[in-house]
Amino acid sequence: MLSLLLACPLAGMLLVLASPRTAVRAIRAIAVSATGAAFVVSLKLLFAFRAAEPGLQFVERVPWIQPLNVFYFLGVDGISLPMVLLTTLLSFLACLASFSISERHKEYFALYLLLEAGMLGTFLALDLFLFYVVWEIVLVPMYFLIGIWGGGRREYSAFKFFVYTLAGSLAMLLAILALYARARTFDMVELSQMSRTFELGFQQLLFLGFFLGFAVKVPIFPFHTWLPDAHVDAPTPASVLLAGVLLKMGGYGFFRIAYPIAPDAAQWFGWGMAVLGMVNIVYGAFVAMAQTDFKRLVAYSSVSHMGFVLLGLASLTPAGLNGAMFQMVSHGLITGGMFLLVGVLYDRTHTRDLAAFGGLGARVPVYAGFLTFFSLASLGLPGLSGFVAEFLSLVGGFGVWRWQTVVSVTGIIVAAAYMLKVVRQVLLGPLNERWKALADMSPRELASLAPLLILVLALGVYPLWLLAIQDGALTRLIIHVTGR
Repeated sequence: MLSLLLACPLAGMLLVLASPRTAVRAIRAIAVSATGAAFVVSLKLLFAFRAAEPGLQFVERVPWIQPLNVFYFLGVDGISLPMVLLTTLLSFLACLASFSISERHKEYFALYLLLEAGMLGTFLALDLFLFYVVWEIVLVPMYFLIGIWGGGRREYSAFKFFVYTLAGSLAMLLAILALYARARTFDMVELSQMSRTFELGFQQLLFLGFFLGFAVKVPIFPFHTWLPDAHVDAPTPASVLLAGVLLKMGGYGFFRIAYPIAPDAAQWFGWGMAVLGMVNIVYGAFVAMAQTDFKRLVAYSSVSHMGFVLLGLASLTPAGLNGAMFQMVSHGLITGGMFLLVGVLYDRTHTRDLAAFGGLGARVPVYAGFLTFFSLASLGLPGLSGFVAEFLSLVGGFGVWRWQTVVSVTGIIVAAAYMLKVVRQVLLGPLNERWKALADMSPRELASLAPLLILVLALGVYPLWLLAIQDGALTRLIIHVTGR
């Protein structure tokens, strides 16, 4: 079933490439069908998944490059399944938002579907060689999506994204090669079982290599400077996937690779991870507060929100790890919605300057409702998914890293300030006469945002259904890393 999931976007990509360049409607239909099919297959995985069994499920393992002991090895558990569902959902919804793309549709949708395949492969791969291949595949289509269909300084932003990510990937590659030289296998399950035979010094070197690769993706301060530029200049669908999925690849890497394979080093670096999480939360919030560009503000809010993933992860407690995983899903839904809303407004006004708006609440009431909802979700309003994620991360962090957690609360206060600033500057006050004929959201735009709103509300009201999926795998990870 996992190979079928990967085949959906890849088959769609081939069909798009085989289509005439002028058949724009057919190309769009193929892309929507391929991403929709992948989402349906991921739902079948969800319904067939047995949460009471915390081990790997739907495993596929076939020899690939035998001289190097490389396998085509796929599987899912409670850590990867939520990421797979998030990827297929956002890919489908962002594909609907891609109808606003006005040129080179064939190339755009082919690259878009390749990007989805790479992201899915990252969350499914259980062989380090395969993981590295699909990790790098993601880099290429995103580079072109930003560089060709972006705006502003798109070439510079795409180049910066490429160089930062590639540099981090090379550090990760060195860690993978060091592991293979010692263990003669790329199998993540075997490497995790062998982890206690690695001395602390070797584990520390491994952890640093993986840390550099994952820190760029999360992104962790000070490796974050590519993110605002990439977001501001990327087309809206690419921004949705960049914030909603690509950042989660870094967090997922810590859960899947760095912590299981270097457990002693993970504990040794715990204090540093907590400090970096605190810095991300506070720094990202204050810089977001200072922004006047709507999209750049949301980009810096992502830096802040991903800090809760680091803080929860560093705690190595059930509450902290569940909060970190929950935050990855919640942030993907909320920030995906925010970037779609930025795109809706930009398509009509061709500006992202918050000072240029005002009074739109009465002019576009449906848009106003969605923006208010996602802004409240982003600041962590109780009853919505962001609150559950941040609360669990803080509870887990407070028991282990007390002062880092106390300082991190500052970020929540500032988040409320900058999100309410967005609502005030865009929706309230006198109407700017330039926008008196502004049209409200179209049915297609509603279709891309409504599922995200429903899920953010559902996870906030009843978080147990997601926690039940991930808790077993996270409990096993805690026992493996801490021995208790």
